[in-house]
Amino acid sequence: MRYYDKLILKDGRECVIRNTTSTDAYNVIVAFNRMQTETDYLLRYPEENDMTVKDEALYITQKEQSARNLQLCALVDDQIVGLASCNALGNFLKIQHRVELGICVEKKYWHLGIGKALLEACIKASQQASYQQMELEVVASNKQAIRLYKKMGFKEYGRNQRGFITKQGNEQALILMILDLR
Repeated sequence: MRYYDKLILKDGRECVIRNTTSTDAYNVIVAFNRMQTETDYLLRYPEENDMTVKDEALYITQKEQSARNLQLCALVDDQIVGLASCNALGNFLKIQHRVELGICVEKKYWHLGIGKALLEACIKASQQASYQQMELEVVASNKQAIRLYKKMGFKEYGRNQRGFITKQGNEQALILMILDLR
């Protein structure tokens, strides 16, 4: 799936939303590690990211060549400040209509419209790829993200009360959400 757009953020700066490319591999790793240190809302910790630049470049190349999967980056002043991905749950006939969403934005760029722009891009691209259903999991205490997802039409369909257990031993409930793309 291919995507490219420009938008003006709430603070007046320009943001480019586009597919990541293999030449972005190093910057994607750096940005993702930075975002993972800023919040407990993401799946893993920076020290668990064992992707080399070569591994990341190959992963991105696979996304670039895919008609059904997507990885986007948000750039402000040519720096990656947000990432989003849409991945097929599988190719089996019974689940080929489903796509899973993941989004992260660097903390100092929260509240500027980047998360919403990444979400809108993922929804649009997923509809163009003929997906019928978008799914995500969000930490229940991430009220800002939940508000955005609900505003965009996502509905809660369940909870995993012990979805995450942090390094400190704290349990985090995950809310399972779904969006009808038809």
